[in-house]
Amino acid sequence: MNDPLFTYAWHCVRAQPKSEHIAAAHLRLLDGVEVYCPRLRFRRMTRRGPVWFAEALFPGYLFARFTPVQSQNEVAGARGVSTLVRFGSGLATLPDESIEDLREHMGAEECKTLDSELREGDPVTITAGVFKGLSTVVTELRPANERVRVLIEFLGECRHVDVAKENLIPARNHLLSI
Repeated sequence: MNDPLFTYAWHCVRAQPKSEHIAAAHLRLLDGVEVYCPRLRFRRMTRRGPVWFAEALFPGYLFARFTPVQSQNEVAGARGVSTLVRFGSGLATLPDESIEDLREHMGAEECKTLDSELREGDPVTITAGVFKGLSTVVTELRPANERVRVLIEFLGECRHVDVAKENLIPARNHLLSI
């Protein structure tokens, strides 16, 4: 008999809002509990300029591997944990292969930095200067002086303008579109 209460398996844990990393840190302190909380690191434009952010790959959720009969109450009561995800009366489990595939995709670290390198033809948004907020396209990279040439339509004419690389953010539709 393969009773799920006695099986060491991956379970989905719901964290309190914006507290996935706190829940993961506290769960790592528990004996017999393995934790996986994949995160993404990316740059986003704010009022004060471009800022680096780190957010959970699955907002509000993380994964913990444990035996329910031994650790369920400790896991559910850990700081930052809201609840354990259930289907009916049983805990939701994930196959080991799913977590391994996710780890393989994310790399050795739990936090993956999204590629912010620019290439010719990339759509970008200017984050500072006279053209702040303007969306444009990279036409040439100038690595020697850390500048990028972009094409700007101004007064009905297209002009090439050099912009400092740190003043550009790739314009992408989705965080995972890289």
